[in-house]
Amino acid sequence: MNDQPAAESAQPSGLPAALGAYLTWGILPLYLILVKAVPPIEFVAWRIIWTLPICLVIVQFRRQFPDLRAAFANRRVTLVLIASASLIGINWCVYIWAIQNGNVYAASLGYYINPLVNVLLGTLLLKEKLSRLQWLAVGVASVGVAALAAGALTTLWISLTLALSFGSYGLLRKQVAVGSLPGLTIESAVLLIPAAAIAAWYAMSPAGSSFTVSIELSLAIILGGFFTAIPLLLFAIAARRMNYSTLGFVQFLAPSIVFVLGLTVFEEPLLPAQAISFAFIWCAIALFVWDMLRGRSRAKATPAG
Repeated sequence: MNDQPAAESAQPSGLPAALGAYLTWGILPLYLILVKAVPPIEFVAWRIIWTLPICLVIVQFRRQFPDLRAAFANRRVTLVLIASASLIGINWCVYIWAIQNGNVYAASLGYYINPLVNVLLGTLLLKEKLSRLQWLAVGVASVGVAALAAGALTTLWISLTLALSFGSYGLLRKQVAVGSLPGLTIESAVLLIPAAAIAAWYAMSPAGSSFTVSIELSLAIILGGFFTAIPLLLFAIAARRMNYSTLGFVQFLAPSIVFVLGLTVFEEPLLPAQAISFAFIWCAIALFVWDMLRGRSRAKATPAG
């Protein structure tokens, strides 16, 4: 069977998967421009509706239906995936609403806070250990995030909701014994009924369904299934293979891309607090990466046995 948790954990690194996921999420605001005419809640419903068939096609291609049935048969796995599906649904709704309503920096701040949430969850619940230099990096990043939060109190609820929902989602996916693709497929199936109900409600409203407005918009909506399934699949793989605290620091890549897009494409004004925060956060990333590279160099230099 492919993509079982044991197989994933045997892989040397989840870094490529993590980079792929966060790069995709970083450029997601550019895609959301294409579907700006779609109400956020309706768009989330269509994302879910189109994610499930994409997952099922990949499941068929990888011959993972036995894994899918085994996961469904496990009551604990199913309950955990229902909880994780609820968290990711909340995350999607808030993120898309924020982007479509011009709160790009608030969305970016949420994913700047999220790595700190990951470190907190990793050290407290998963008993992961950080070096002194890595703790210094966490402290420097915290100063940067605090500077951003102080200048965005009115939209801080957006940032905190995004950070806590996604941090908790990743923790659940790391804990549950199910492969990445079967898990995502079950999450999509769990959300399908409410998603279909929401899509039907919009279809019966006076404005009608956004899916019937034009061929171009319909294709853009369908594309949302790919932008949902692929990075979430990559993230689930990375979460199973990587130290959760380290995964958190890799995540700084996505909000940094969103930050730059807010400054350039969306032309949001850059405040002094935001510039200071950006500098602190990237100093923290540099410290964290340097310590990781230094640790790998020492490991290679140490004779085996």
